[in-house]
Amino acid sequence: MAAEESPRLPDACFHILLALASEDRHGYGIIREIEQRTGGKLKLSPGTLYRSIQRMVEQGLLVESEERPAPEFDDERRRYYRITPEGKRAAASEAERLASLVAQARATGLIPQRSQR
Repeated sequence: MAAEESPRLPDACFHILLALASEDRHGYGIIREIEQRTGGKLKLSPGTLYRSIQRMVEQGLLVESEERPAPEFDDERRRYYRITPEGKRAAASEAERLASLVAQARATGLIPQRSQR
């Protein structure tokens, strides 16, 4: 599916998918990963996170994971989430869309061209 054919992902959803791309995480772990990866520029509230997760599960982008870490490192109340193949496709499509926008901004001089190393 081409990037322009895919619906645009809300920013929070894209960040959640990125946080889950490498490993399953529980809600607070997702919040911390996003905050760390963005250098503190994005801090999702629990309400935004869990509304987004609920919608993403309904859309087939995420599933609740059955696997859990060792009990001594876990709280049984936590729910862990995993990105689905459809979630990976949606995240990749959104990344391509964003990369295209950056390329267009560079071509028009809005942001500098990358230096050739």
